[in-house]
Amino acid sequence: MSPIPSIHDLPATFVAAEANRFVVGQDSKGRWVALEIHGRGGGLFRDRQAAFHYASAETGRCPEAVVVSGGLIELRP
Repeated sequence: MSPIPSIHDLPATFVAAEANRFVVGQDSKGRWVALEIHGRGGGLFRDRQAAFHYASAETGRCPEAVVVSGGLIELRP
């Protein structure tokens, strides 16, 4: 059995690229959600534009760092 890799085993450029990425979409109740892929940030928003604006600001306006989900996404406590 091979050991489980950690973030320290990844090349620095990969870690930096994955450091602050967001998914924007709707939850099962139709609310707009922005969620950082590692669970370090996110929230509920009144509309898609507000969720996307938040995620874009959090990623330094990097165009590749925010994706819109075609499926449901949920915030978990």
